Amino acid sequence: MMLIVRRAGTAAVLLWLVITLTFVLIRLAPGDPAAFLVAPSASAADAARVRSELGLDRSIPIQYARWLGATLRGDLGLSFTTGTPVTRVLREAAPISVGLGALSLTLTFLIGVPIGMLQAARRGRATDRMLTVLSTAVYAAPSFWLALALVAVFTYGAATLGFPASLRLPAFGLRTPGVTLHGWHAAVDLARHAVLPVVILTAVGAAGIARYARTSVAEVLGLDFVRTARAKGVRSRAVYGRHVLANVLPALVVLFALSLPGVLAGSIFVESVFAWPGLGRATLNGILARDYPVVMGATVLYAAAVIVANLAAELSLPLLDPRREHA
Repeated sequence: MMLIVRRAGTAAVLLWLVITLTFVLIRLAPGDPAAFLVAPSASAADAARVRSELGLDRSIPIQYARWLGATLRGDLGLSFTTGTPVTRVLREAAPISVGLGALSLTLTFLIGVPIGMLQAARRGRATDRMLTVLSTAVYAAPSFWLALALVAVFTYGAATLGFPASLRLPAFGLRTPGVTLHGWHAAVDLARHAVLPVVILTAVGAAGIARYARTSVAEVLGLDFVRTARAKGVRSRAVYGRHVLANVLPALVVLFALSLPGVLAGSIFVESVFAWPGLGRATLNGILARDYPVVMGATVLYAAAVIVANLAAELSLPLLDPRREHA
């Protein structure tokens, strides 16, 4: 119990440090939010009035104290650009990012782990080398570049080649504009719009997981008890299921827990390229517009998700692997 209390206290301090540092840095960054809210022909007095209304004419310590006090009461403030409560902005964007991230994360592990195990089983052979080159190339490629490449091939390329509309994958948005769909047709339309974003996030994530799984499984395959099991004639399926997977499972579960914040954050670049109104896009728009309340609200959400996931992974590891309980 004391361990949980200590870890929770450390997590709370870390969260405070992250949001405090972010608050100070965005205030010190170049750019004036008032410049985005007044007309180009506005006078200096108009800009000063806007700063006063937003509370930006106060010193940074006073701004921080007011913001932190409101945040502790559950009030993240109002968006500078739209006047909408930040909690509402996050609440409307979160389901989109969670849906996109959850589906891609699930597919990432379902695809990445078997590929990594296959590479470990065939390590040093042509299959392993080919998959290593492919996974490295996909993992190293920028997400926005992959997104634009898929749009060029499966959207514009398909249209240029004369493919029927049903075989062209939509590139932008959640739904087909100008069309009102309901029930099954709406679900199919949403699924078609989700194909390219999910493929991008899954491909990049699975490439990374495959490399991690390959290394972990290869290490276990070289242990004495695995070689002994094989020498006794135990079938490969039993070796991998009973010995190998059981030993790498704790690390994979921890890796899964650490990947959970990505479900909430999604991908800023992917959401921006495909015009998905999720948390990533809302955060990027807030940064570009110097919308401090939105940026800070997203920071609190992201930082809390990362820290809680790390805490859960750390506390669950002794349960998954009792050998680490007293380490």
